[in-house]
Amino acid sequence: MAPEGNKTEVMISCQPYVSCVLLRIFPYLIGVVIICGNLLIIMSVIYFKQLHTPTNYLILSLAVSDLLIGLLIIPLNAEFNMDYCRTHGGLVCIAQQCIRVTLTTASILNLMCISIDRYYAVCKPLVYKTTITLNVVVFMILLSWSSSFLLSIGFVVAEINYAKCGEKCYIDVFIANVSGPNFTFFLPTIIMLCIYAKIFFVAQKQARSIQNRTYPNRTVRKTEGKATKTLVIIMGAFLICCSPLFIFLMILFINKVSVSVEVIDFLSWLIMSNSLLNPFIYAFFYSWYRSAFKIVISGKMSLGHFSHIRLE
Repeated sequence: MAPEGNKTEVMISCQPYVSCVLLRIFPYLIGVVIICGNLLIIMSVIYFKQLHTPTNYLILSLAVSDLLIGLLIIPLNAEFNMDYCRTHGGLVCIAQQCIRVTLTTASILNLMCISIDRYYAVCKPLVYKTTITLNVVVFMILLSWSSSFLLSIGFVVAEINYAKCGEKCYIDVFIANVSGPNFTFFLPTIIMLCIYAKIFFVAQKQARSIQNRTYPNRTVRKTEGKATKTLVIIMGAFLICCSPLFIFLMILFINKVSVSVEVIDFLSWLIMSNSLLNPFIYAFFYSWYRSAFKIVISGKMSLGHFSHIRLE
């Protein structure tokens, strides 16, 4: 009977070990997928001349921020989670928080810039090329990244001061817990919702105008359905991934209640998962990106003479 008892003990003790290993590996698997997906976008935009457009440069900036999230934030978050930083602190945790705020804010602001670009492309097509120029796009990208960095520095300094003096530092508490979510999430989200709502109504109006001229009802319904589906996917994925944490933090600050760090960690991982979805939403949706990815993955890019190829 002894050997059977020992065997049972071994089987029971192995199960938690396997679970721990899977939980340990899972974040790195997500990071690898994020890196690979966004690296495909970066290589495609840089290599193929057809993709050298203002819109694709904005998508490139978004891919860089998402790539860095997979490359830096996910490994740091796996090694130094919120519970570790709360109990140990240190320079690594401060740097991690600064990098996380910078990259997540840059990703959100890049999404907002893309929505502005799409607004001019759909709603003001006659002035699009003269308004959204290369210089304007470069300015938008630099503004997004510099604003993200400055905001992250301000939030980290505010939280450090708050840790030292507690509730006496009301201004620091306000900056870290109220102004932070407003500037990094709520304000860009409201702007994007307004822009995409305008795009949707303009696209519907254009589709009906075309219907009155040449297209049958089925074609117009298909066009409107495709526009609706695209906007729902873009904003739906963003809101599902990002809104829970920011809304949760605001509720915690207003009600002054405590919550387990596991909940905050989970909601933080949910935000980072948006970097996994962005390549599929903003790149896989377009056929020319799919063609570019096939060339990159097949290794034909190394043969040369593909940079000027017509992507369809």
